[in-house]
Amino acid sequence: MSRQETTSTETAILDGLSEPSALRLLPESQLQAVADAVRAEMIDAVSVTGGHLGSGLGVVELTVALHHVFDTPDDRI
Repeated sequence: MSRQETTSTETAILDGLSEPSALRLLPESQLQAVADAVRAEMIDAVSVTGGHLGSGLGVVELTVALHHVFDTPDDRI
């Protein structure tokens, strides 16, 4: 399986999320899969364009959790 096929498979869950508010509809048990998919997309993008990963990878779970709990963009965070 190529890198592109692996990435597409790993990030398929993101295709169903058209906006951040869609995260509130997911059960908590699927949020880690979303975070993993976001991380895979970030790694794929940086492997092509270059750049820094550390800070972005460190806030993935936090960002997913905030969008799951709060009514973004209506709630102020």
